[in-house]
Amino acid sequence: MLHRRTLLAGLAAIPALHLARPARAAEPGVFRIGYQKNGILVVAKQQRAIEAALEPLGQKVSWVEFSFGPPLLEALSLDGIDFGQTGDAPPIFAQAAKSTLVYAAAQEAGGSGSGILLPKGSSIATLADLKGKRVAFAKASSAHNLTVAALEKAGLTYADIEPVTLAPADAAAAFARGSIDAWTIWDPYYAIAQAGDGVRVLADATQIAPQNNFFLASQAVAEQRPAVLSAAIGALGRVAQWCTQNRGEVAALLSQGTGVPLPATRRAVDRTDFVIGPMNPRAVAAQQAIADRFYGLKLIPRPIHVADAVWTAPTEAASR
Repeated sequence: MLHRRTLLAGLAAIPALHLARPARAAEPGVFRIGYQKNGILVVAKQQRAIEAALEPLGQKVSWVEFSFGPPLLEALSLDGIDFGQTGDAPPIFAQAAKSTLVYAAAQEAGGSGSGILLPKGSSIATLADLKGKRVAFAKASSAHNLTVAALEKAGLTYADIEPVTLAPADAAAAFARGSIDAWTIWDPYYAIAQAGDGVRVLADATQIAPQNNFFLASQAVAEQRPAVLSAAIGALGRVAQWCTQNRGEVAALLSQGTGVPLPATRRAVDRTDFVIGPMNPRAVAAQQAIADRFYGLKLIPRPIHVADAVWTAPTEAASR
C-alpha cells in the first residue's frame, strides 16, 4: 500500500476543496481569472503574460485559485470570476445547470495527464477488472468522464462499479489509506500519487479516450469585453508556443508557482501538449458526445447543445 505520509506530503502543496481565497466581486477594469495548480494559466501567471497583453486595453488582472473545475465554473456562473480553464466535463454540467458560460478556446487532446491509478498490491489488471470495485473521482470533473469512458471501453456500465465521488484532496487521502480500489485523477495530483510506493497506472487518457481542455468565459465578458477576451486568449497562445519549446523552464515555473514538487511537475509537463486554438467542429462534436453520454446516464438533468455556448471572437476584437 502507498505510504500515506508520502502521498499526503506531496499533496500538501495543493489547497483542499474549493477556493484558495474568496472570489472578488466584479471591479471595473479588472479581468478575473480562475486557475488550477497546473497548466498554461499558471505559466502565464508567473510570466505576467496576460497582464502585459491587457494593459494597453486599460485592464488589470486578478487571479483566483481553485482545486478543480466544478467550483471554478460555479464561480464563473455566480460572477465570481470572468475566465478560467477546465477539463471536458465541468462545462457540460454547468451548461446543463443553465450557466451562461461560453467556450472561448480549446486545448485539444492535451496529453496523457489523466489516468486511473491503483494502490500497491491491487489485483486489478485490466479495465474489465473494475467491475464491482470502488472507483473514486471528482463528480462533474474530467475524471468523471474518463471513468465512464473507461467502463464503456471495457464493455461495462456505470452500474458495474461503486462510484465514490470525492474532491481530489479527499480522494488522495482515501487512496493512501486503501479505502478505494482505484482513483481516476489528473495532474498534478496524478503525477504526485503516481510516484508512490507500488502505485500502478491501470490506463491513462490516451489509452481510454482523448481529453480536451477548454478556456471558458462568462457570457457577459464575451459580449461586453470581446477585445479583452480575445487579447487574453492570444497571450495564452503565445505562452503555449513558448511552453512547447522550453519544457524544463515550464516545470520550474510551475513548481515555483504551485509548490508542487519539481519531479512530479516535470512528469506532468512531459506528458502535456501545449496547444491552444479556437473552438472547431471536431472539439464541439467531442463535447457533444460527452454531453449525450451524461444525459443518457441521467447524470445531467436535461440534454444540452454544446454549439449554443461556443463563442467566436468578432473580427475587430480578434485583430487587436
